[in-house]
Amino acid sequence: MNRKNALAAGVAAALALGSVTLVATQSAAAPRPTAASGESAARPGAGFQAMTADARGEAIRTATRNAAATARALGLGSDERLVAKDVLIDADGARHVRYDRTYRGLSVIGGDLVVHIAKDGTITGSDLAHQGAIRIAGTTPRLTAADASARAVKHARHVKKAKAGSKDSTLVVYAVGKIPVLAYRSTVTGAGETGPASREAVIVDATSGAALDQYELHQSVTGTGNGVTVGQVSIETTQTAGGYTLTDVAHGGTIVYDSYNSPQSNPRQNARAFSKATNSWGNGASSSRESAAVDASYGLAKTWDYYKNAFNRSGIRNDGRGAPAYVHVDNSLVNAFYDDNCFCMYFGDGSSQNGNTPVTAVDVAGHEMSHGVTAATANLTYSGESGGLNEATSDIFGTMVEFSADNTGDPGDYYIGEKLNMSGGYMRRMDSPAADGRSLSCWNSSAGSVDVHLSSGIGNHFFYLAAEGTGAKTIGGRSHNGTTCNNDTFTGIGKDKAAAVWYRALSTYMTSTTNYAGARTATLQAAADLYGTNSQERYLVSKAWAAVSVGTALPDPGTPTPSPSTPTPSPTTPPSGNALTNGSFEQGTSGWTQSDSIITNSSLQAARDGSWYAWMMGYGADAIESLSQSNVAVPSTGTPKLTFWLKVTTQESGSTAYDTLKVKVNGTALATYSNADASSGYVQKTVDLSAYQGQTVKLEFAGTEDTYLSTIFLVDQITIG
Repeated sequence: MNRKNALAAGVAAALALGSVTLVATQSAAAPRPTAASGESAARPGAGFQAMTADARGEAIRTATRNAAATARALGLGSDERLVAKDVLIDADGARHVRYDRTYRGLSVIGGDLVVHIAKDGTITGSDLAHQGAIRIAGTTPRLTAADASARAVKHARHVKKAKAGSKDSTLVVYAVGKIPVLAYRSTVTGAGETGPASREAVIVDATSGAALDQYELHQSVTGTGNGVTVGQVSIETTQTAGGYTLTDVAHGGTIVYDSYNSPQSNPRQNARAFSKATNSWGNGASSSRESAAVDASYGLAKTWDYYKNAFNRSGIRNDGRGAPAYVHVDNSLVNAFYDDNCFCMYFGDGSSQNGNTPVTAVDVAGHEMSHGVTAATANLTYSGESGGLNEATSDIFGTMVEFSADNTGDPGDYYIGEKLNMSGGYMRRMDSPAADGRSLSCWNSSAGSVDVHLSSGIGNHFFYLAAEGTGAKTIGGRSHNGTTCNNDTFTGIGKDKAAAVWYRALSTYMTSTTNYAGARTATLQAAADLYGTNSQERYLVSKAWAAVSVGTALPDPGTPTPSPSTPTPSPTTPPSGNALTNGSFEQGTSGWTQSDSIITNSSLQAARDGSWYAWMMGYGADAIESLSQSNVAVPSTGTPKLTFWLKVTTQESGSTAYDTLKVKVNGTALATYSNADASSGYVQKTVDLSAYQGQTVKLEFAGTEDTYLSTIFLVDQITIG
């Protein structure tokens, strides 16, 4: 599901709440506080005040008193109510209030949200599972509760239907996705994957009875694991009627399966879930099939925790859902891999080449799960330079997970797979990639032609230098040497800051075809966002890129600006010729004003390019929406035109225009598209702007939908030139 950091740009609502005033602003543009060069200030998720039960209770009561005003500030509907669930308070007094939503008294699945409030009562941002107000046609179901229970049993996936029963069918609003619907939530019980008393939640449409969602219900407990590479650790498991399973409810319901050496071509062929009567797993050696499963369960949980604590990301797709993992894949497989098609991860057992050590180390688990994060964000194509960046991203965050896990048996370092007993002692080495005799430490014109695991060395080398700087040092008990391709020397900004820059660049600016030059541009912009355009952090990021032969270093912001006669490298790419700001939406809502949560990176639809796009209409009810950009300078030469890509999908039929999308300039409609323009994919549209040559105008996309049947208009890659 789509989650955004801030309220819609330009929204502001001042509400008197006793001594508290709430003001909605867009927090995404606010730079983070700059810490001294080196390690970063406290990461997001750290630094909360300790609260007694009484203090927490009072904080929740205060949030409850403020709930109605908060709902108005967020632009929620008059039929909605907020129910305070939890409050976290930062050391500086800022509050993070978690609410659930109701609609006309019904619980809203996917209606949870978090409001971020500064010490002075100013709302600095919000995260909503469902953006905007809830709108449904009515709360009278066509199905009865008994009908819903019967449908729920039919749709159950994890409980054997022959002996299943359903109870507690409750009317709810299902708001997972853009269009909320009236639904029933039922609990189906019976024999299943987790034992004879398995339970499964099934959500069915209250009108059609169609299945909307289903998931197992578990009771999470903590077990003891003895892994091959992680040693003895605590792991999250699930208690069932017959014992325990390796199901981690605390981390999105991640389940670890034994592939039972199914072939790599069909790794789930013989798979079954791990289960046993006791809650102690593995013996620390490969002789127990559970030992590798302990490694995987622990590593994936630590990866989840890292993304959550560092970036407030809830799982691979930021939807709170864990991806299943399979250990013991194939025979003698010295590999692990992530497959976005099945949303799952696979781990081999190793071979005689590495002492038959399972490929389940913490940094490997972090590496594979991070491939999923890349697929859900920039979706870097797995070939050429973008493929090298894809692999480097996984190495970068796999390394950060290893540091974050702080496992005494596997301390953090910049070696990849050093616990796997590989020939040479590691799979890759970030401080000096070329030390393996194959990987690239420096960019060259052939970088896009080599294997992506080898060209990843350029990105890995950049990250190490950005984080640690140059020179020899010992990290995690291993020797590291930050040499450069240009003989430069400099300090690093610290691994946490470097990771924050890379994550923001990946999730906000990179696209599927980004190359190393584009990655430089993206990270420089990310560093400017986080620490300031003239910050040392941004300057040192440019130094690290220059040190791997990608671009040149920016001027040191601590020195005087060179005279015009002294050439300096440009800190940004040349202008693209597009008069619009953020025409492809890859910077989120930047530059645009929207009436609702129109700009999105939701996986429910697809962008024409990159991850972000504009999703207009699709309610199947009376609705209007607007997406606009003001102060757009139409070129004064040539034949200016507006070009964009449009995809129309509809439930309507025939050629009558029931639902429309109008393109307006200064309020005048220049083009109209409707349900009659439905297409299987994106179609390029062009609008002549000659009448506005040399003028500064307001561009608007205005959508209107009638009472019945839905039409969705998807817009992407808008240019004026």
